[in-house]
Amino acid sequence: MVGNRSRAAIISDRRRITGLSADVIAELVAEVGPLWHERHQERLESRPRERAVGAGAKHRLVFIDRLLATLVHLRHGATHDVLACWFGVDRSTITRAIGEVRPLLATRGCTIAAGIRLRTLAEVIDHLGTSGQTGIIDGTEIRVRRPATGRKDRDKFISGKSKQNAVKAMVLTNADGRMLFCSRAQPARCADVTHARQLGLVKHLVDGLAVEIGHDRRSRT
Repeated sequence: MVGNRSRAAIISDRRRITGLSADVIAELVAEVGPLWHERHQERLESRPRERAVGAGAKHRLVFIDRLLATLVHLRHGATHDVLACWFGVDRSTITRAIGEVRPLLATRGCTIAAGIRLRTLAEVIDHLGTSGQTGIIDGTEIRVRRPATGRKDRDKFISGKSKQNAVKAMVLTNADGRMLFCSRAQPARCADVTHARQLGLVKHLVDGLAVEIGHDRRSRT
């Protein structure tokens, strides 16, 4: 099966490559796998077909390979081209796999205690306010391939900070650096404060409990 060697390499050194233990990876497979299969089935059934659902060629990249490719991409910023070579599939397959799996991982939220997960920015702000903790917020950029010529928002991907094509996500942690929230990625030509406003951070701070939010460990506001 395509991906066996890549999967074996990742699983054999899972801590260094994905940063996750075997138990956590197994938990993700058990929890996210059925959601992926359900959405995939819905997509198949939602469009006109000449053949029955399930007919035709099977996936060359099974779910666990899609999950592992996504985890490696998120941890190391590996390009889709590199992952495609590693798993022995087309680049478009990796792009589609990451596009499908990443939102499912995001909906799980961040676990802060046994059985307690924070899934939205509003929940994170409430948690910080209730527990009296300080939040640290900052934007993180991942370099991407230059968008195709003719794309209307092409220039929006050029980061004012790195002067390279990139996407940016806003990350919120507690004072100890534990991640509590990570936004969806967007074109990098956007100031951190603007991104925070677009996410509704200001509204949550005004409407919720008093919370101290710093831009990073060296500068608090």
